[in-house]
Amino acid sequence: MGKVIGIDLGTTNSCVAVLEGGKPVVISNSEGGRTTPSIVGFGKTGERLIGQLAKRQAVTNAENTVFSIKRFIGRRWNDTEDERTRVPYACVRGKDDTVDVQIRGKTYTPQEVSAMILQKLKQDAENYLGEPVTQAVITVPAYFTDAQRQATKDAGTIAGLEVLRIINEPTAAALSYGLDKQDQDQCVLVFDLGGGTFDVSVLQLGDGVFEVKATSGNNHLGGDDFDNVLVRWMMDNFLQQEGIDLSVDKMALQRLREAAEKAKIELSSMLTTSINLPFITADATGPKHLEMELTRAKFEELVGYLVQATIEPVTHALKDCDLTPDQIDRIILVGGSTRIPAVQEAIQDYFSGKTPDRSVNPDEAVALGAAIQAGVLGGEVKDLLLLDVTPLSLGIETLGEVFTKIIERNTTIPTSKSQVFSTATDGQTSVEIHVLQGERAMVRDNKSLGKFQLTGIPPAPRGVPQIEVSFEIDANGILRVSARDKGTGREQSIQISNTGGLSEAEVERMRKEAEVYAEDDERRRQMVALRNQADTLLYSYETTLRDNADFITDDLRALATEKVAELRAAIADRNTALEEMRSCIDALQQTLLTIGEAVYQQAQAEASEELYDYDATTQTAPWANGHTPPEPPAEDYEEFVDDATITADYEAVD
Repeated sequence: MGKVIGIDLGTTNSCVAVLEGGKPVVISNSEGGRTTPSIVGFGKTGERLIGQLAKRQAVTNAENTVFSIKRFIGRRWNDTEDERTRVPYACVRGKDDTVDVQIRGKTYTPQEVSAMILQKLKQDAENYLGEPVTQAVITVPAYFTDAQRQATKDAGTIAGLEVLRIINEPTAAALSYGLDKQDQDQCVLVFDLGGGTFDVSVLQLGDGVFEVKATSGNNHLGGDDFDNVLVRWMMDNFLQQEGIDLSVDKMALQRLREAAEKAKIELSSMLTTSINLPFITADATGPKHLEMELTRAKFEELVGYLVQATIEPVTHALKDCDLTPDQIDRIILVGGSTRIPAVQEAIQDYFSGKTPDRSVNPDEAVALGAAIQAGVLGGEVKDLLLLDVTPLSLGIETLGEVFTKIIERNTTIPTSKSQVFSTATDGQTSVEIHVLQGERAMVRDNKSLGKFQLTGIPPAPRGVPQIEVSFEIDANGILRVSARDKGTGREQSIQISNTGGLSEAEVERMRKEAEVYAEDDERRRQMVALRNQADTLLYSYETTLRDNADFITDDLRALATEKVAELRAAIADRNTALEEMRSCIDALQQTLLTIGEAVYQQAQAEASEELYDYDATTQTAPWANGHTPPEPPAEDYEEFVDDATITADYEAVD
């Protein structure tokens, strides 16, 4: 069995880790970074750029660069209006009311785009381990709905991974923190503020058991929102100064986003920063430059309401597990956005001055925890038990559009619960089971997960039939609902996988497409290598021709010229097949070998002729200008006529 990797599939950045020698290790990507931007860029010729390469070209290719796709995965069109207005790429309403993206005339689901990022992480892991990787543990925000969890699992399948487990991000971070502290009993609060989501989990650690007591959060709050506040501030200021609205210019908007992120990061360690964007736009008077100063105080004023929004879920989580702030032993900060000083101060104030624990890397802790869970599932880690919870209550619609809860939030998973219901009218022969997730009393205020029918109920007065509805949540937090007529034994069930209308067949089709693209990607890499080889060969040909022109016959020169022309044509044609390119390279290479052989033979023949004409008696040194040098005077040799007579005295020195 191969290694199982742990993946933190983030909104802005992703990370992959693996367990080695009982310790989790972050795997660097092919560019040398320990995290990979969750960005996919689509080039003009169909090539895909993922991670740092995609981020670099985002400004000049804004409409075809997809970022923050995690904000759309498993969500409905009507729920994402704000998010859709913030991205430069085209969002279209997909099948089953989902949010798809349209790039260069082709439509992609959020699962497909996420799978592209996962493929990149999978490839980096394979390069590091030197073996194929087929299994993974993937993390999701604790407050992800059932649909979002299933969609993430589908993305893993499309990427060619068997997803052994979906685990919550704050739980994974707690695993990373507590792996070497299993002998200590402590109550830990994980404060996870990432790029697009916010989670809070309270865990009890001790004796190798990681038990989640409660979880809360906000799927619409993260570092992206802090960036967007700065973008809006810059646009408003520029509009006042220059009278130009930058929101209509997608390239300018992308530059503003990058500048906002950079300023936010700088203000975590500095009190002021300069934002300089030359040639941000132009009008009739010429080019315009954006130059602004931003202080930390102003930044904290702008994002104050976002910082305060992180405190409410903390209160909810503590209330759900009947704990007070002073009963928390450790506060673990996870996610890059927790580096913002205002966030740290807010959480410290809430806990009466208690300093958060900084022993884990906010960007890597989740992936490391996923790798630990992967080790548990792979049998590498013993004596470690993870008990997670469901973040939201689950139930069904009953008479009067009332939401009746069957599984309460913060119930430890896996779990199953049943409840008996009856018909609402006389003679009713079927019932519709409407499954929902949420905390509100009425159906309309909660999230619909799906509907199914139980038919074939014998006609009877209302209230007589006994319909048993069972809810079962697996270890991934994914729900299965069944309904059974206790009188007839007739049963109907549904696997809640309403992730955007992706059936198993569609997921399999997308997986095969991803495999084909991986093959195309490999072909592209091979073609680049062949083009480089061809360039080297052409240079070698030109050098050979220049240095040995006198030795090359006209026939060989004509043959080489023909092969060079064929190779240049193959290089110029973007549609040239790999085999054709190899054939052209081999043909020119063979011609060059023939030329080399001819040059060598000709040079050898000329050297033999010169040797035959050589006359030692008439040869003079080239510097003698054809004259034989005079013999030196005889007296120069008198003292050394006979070397055998030369003697020398030696004196020993003490």
